[in-house]
Parts: sequence; structure tokens; C-alpha cells
Amino acid sequence: MNKFLNTIALTTTLILIQSCSLLIRDEGKPISAATNQHEEHSMGEINHREHSTSGTGDGKKAFTQAKLKVPNIITPNKNIPIVIGVQDSDGKAIANFDIFQEKLMHLILVSDDLQFFNHLHPTYKENGQFEVAARFPKAGGYTFFSDYKPAGQTEQVSVMKTQVSGNSIAASEIDLNRDKTFNDTKVNLAVPEPSVKVGKEVTLIFKLQDASNNQPLTDLQPYLGERGHLVILRQSTSLKAEDYIHAHALKDTPVGQVHFMTSFPQPGKYKLWGQFNRNGKILTADFWINAV
Repeated sequence: MNKFLNTIALTTTLILIQSCSLLIRDEGKPISAATNQHEEHSMGEINHREHSTSGTGDGKKAFTQAKLKVPNIITPNKNIPIVIGVQDSDGKAIANFDIFQEKLMHLILVSDDLQFFNHLHPTYKENGQFEVAARFPKAGGYTFFSDYKPAGQTEQVSVMKTQVSGNSIAASEIDLNRDKTFNDTKVNLAVPEPSVKVGKEVTLIFKLQDASNNQPLTDLQPYLGERGHLVILRQSTSLKAEDYIHAHALKDTPVGQVHFMTSFPQPGKYKLWGQFNRNGKILTADFWINAV
């Protein structure tokens, strides 16, 4: 563990707020970590920021903070070791976490231009430390949205940032097309309303077909305990917690369809990533929506 931590340096700060998740299930038993202490070595450490609170169900407010550690130099398209340490407001490691959607932590990594997306599940290494390897495809800014539940508390989201040095590539134009093909799967994003209104609940319908015969998929399987997962981010010059929405699939929908209900809090363009399990392979379907 020490050898691993010696290779990484703190490069960022975070902001924590209560998650925007919808229809969250509170299943899963608390996970107790071992209490062995490990000395932490870091280089180039900068001050972190604490922000906002989350309720604990008994009227008390719980403050948590996290620290992201990555190497000083990040080489694009190589596996990069990532460490996330979760602490309370006094800097003490939070050792116990609840499982939700079959994992202790869901880590969403996006490029700030929203062209790149990855959904990772870090491994818990005890004493509040999570580790994972990640790839950064190009130079530019990246934002992490870390979704987790300290034992007995509500689901929480930490926002962390890092930068990959080099010459940035211009982002491609926004594609508002609602019909796309991803490998062997055709996906249509349907919205019942003529337009998406800010603050109004809307059902987002993903219709999935086999590209070879245009028939609805019959080989969809649960992904992380649900029919599908949907991450939504509002286009912003600096991604923040309020730009993040993590929605969960509704039950009892037609064959080959996965439905999500959510709302868009602010006007603007939003990038959607729907994730589905097609016969053991995870399909990620991305679309843009304009909320007015």
C-alpha cells in the first residue's frame, strides 16, 4: 500500500453534496473495513475544500471530504493509478460504507468537453482508501464524480478534477440526433413531450434493437442490479455537482426498452450516457438533450 501511495500526488480538490439520484435503493449491508493504519505519503499537496452537507436521518448533518491522488505526470492512453480517500470533517478516515447498486463506490470520469465517459468501480483498500486504474484519452481537463454511501448516511457525490498536460483537441460538434447505432445495437432516444422543460419531470425512453434485424432486444440483462443506468451532465465551462444527475431505470417496461424518469434543473444542453447489459457486454449509448 505504501509503495502504491508513494507514486502518487494530490492534484485536486473536491466539493461534496447530496446526490441527485432518483429512485435510489437502500439495499446492502454496511461493510466494515480493517482498522490498520497506513502512513500516507503525498507530494505537491494542496488545500482541499469542504462544502455542503448530507442528512443522516436523525436530524444531524454529516460532513465528508475526499482527496483525489494521481501521478504528477499523466500520459494519455495509459493506465494511471487513482486513489480516493474519504474522510470526515476532522480529516479522520471513514472506514465503513454501504453497498448500493452492488458496489461501494461508483466513479464517473468525464472529459470536461463531455466527449469522453467512463464508469469505474474502485476497489476498497480499507481505512477510507479506494483505488482504481483509469485511462485519459487526450490532453485537457477531466472531472470525477464519486458516488458513495458512508454507513448509515445518504448517498453522496464528490466532485474532483485533474488536468492532463499537452495540446488539447477541439471538441466535435454537438449531435442532437435521437437515432444512433453502437456496434450491433440500434438505439433510439424517445421523449414523449415536444420539448424538455426545466424543472418538469420527463420520461426518457431508450428503445434498443438488434442492428441485424431491427427487432427489439431480448437479451438485455440486469446491470448493477437494474435494467440500466443513466448519467446526465449539463454542459458547463466548469463541471460542478449541480450539473450531475444519476437516474435509475423504471421497472416493468416493454421488451427492448429501458425507461428513466428525471428532471433537468437548469436550462442548457445536457449529455446523456445510458448503460445497459446486452448478454454480458456493457453498452454505453450517448445522446444530447436541450432543456428549455
